[in-house]
Amino acid sequence: MRLMYRLNAKGLVSAKAGKHQDGGGLQLVKREDGGAQWVLRVTVHGRRREMGLGRYPDVGLAEARRLAEGARAIVRDGADPIRHREKMKREAVRNLHLLKDVASDCFEARKASLKGDGVNGRWFSPLEIHVLPKLGNTPVAEIDQAAIRDVMKPIWHAKAKTAEKALQRLAIVMTHAAALGLDVDLQACVKAKALLGAQNHTVEHIDAIAWANVPAFYKSLGNTTGELALKLLILTGVRSAPLRFMHESHIDGDIWTIPAALMKGGRNKTDDFRVPLTPEALAVIGEARTASRDGLLFVGHKGKQISDMAMSMVMRRRKFDARPHGFRSSLRDWLAEATDAPHEVAEAVLAHVTDGKVVRSYRRTDFLDQRRALLERWAVHVTGKPAKPAEEQEVAAETRSLVERRQEAA
Repeated sequence: MRLMYRLNAKGLVSAKAGKHQDGGGLQLVKREDGGAQWVLRVTVHGRRREMGLGRYPDVGLAEARRLAEGARAIVRDGADPIRHREKMKREAVRNLHLLKDVASDCFEARKASLKGDGVNGRWFSPLEIHVLPKLGNTPVAEIDQAAIRDVMKPIWHAKAKTAEKALQRLAIVMTHAAALGLDVDLQACVKAKALLGAQNHTVEHIDAIAWANVPAFYKSLGNTTGELALKLLILTGVRSAPLRFMHESHIDGDIWTIPAALMKGGRNKTDDFRVPLTPEALAVIGEARTASRDGLLFVGHKGKQISDMAMSMVMRRRKFDARPHGFRSSLRDWLAEATDAPHEVAEAVLAHVTDGKVVRSYRRTDFLDQRRALLERWAVHVTGKPAKPAEEQEVAAETRSLVERRQEAA
């Protein structure tokens, strides 16, 4: 039997450079410069291995013996103690991954698919405001449905929509954690939602100005950047994001082509959207050009596109509860109540998707001419300016054509 425990703690202090055997493969290797390292020699599957156990004197004799015995036990079980230690280190690192770190990594990975690369923070803010302050420093592997429920409970009913977004974002982060190889419960958010129960809230629609009152509001607008942007939004029925990022390169004559990336759905969109520009819309764009910069039509104070609040503030200053997005509702109500536009054409005016992928793959038209006729009529209503006789005849003819086609289809 090999001799064990040959070394003693006092003798190690004055030991000379070289290898000092303690027995059972454990040795202290001292260097000429005074540094020293514990090394354990073991044989695994017929292969000789040397395993470092730490630096002396950071690791004392007693601890080195304890570590050596643990490694020998692993060898007796037929495993490699070096690989076992590496595996344990990887698991320890995974367990130390905090939610805030995983969430940040997840956001960085998703930026390319978010509108404007997520610079406005709308994707991340529900997590940043409502989840990370309480769970951010928690290892993601320790987050369960009870912890999530406790975080969501204060806002589950009071801020129902925000809570839903926060929970959905957290579920995406948990999936990202699993993809990183972390041990997480992918059903934690689903189970937390079951614990929270149904939300007691009523869906609140965005306030909108009645279409009959839009002309009076439009007439009150001046020629500041925010007011001009709001005018064009009213005339075209587009969402605020495409308008805020409107560039000269997007305009060709009386057609404004919105890049797919700026449409709702962002990078997941594949088709650009064409917007017919009426004479009134072109006049507004002409005014905006006087203050444009580097081709950007609606420029804010910092030389970049106007903020999302620029148009909202125009309405607030006029004491309106309605929001800019509400003008899309005003336009849609007008289309339904004051025109005979077919449903699919009226929806196309607002860039709404009404059919499935298969139908859309066969239908190649975007109803551009029909939408132009309708927006011409909308501009007449909004501005109170009568169309020129030729324009009136053209609009009337197009409207009759729309009605006839609709009747034939029925």
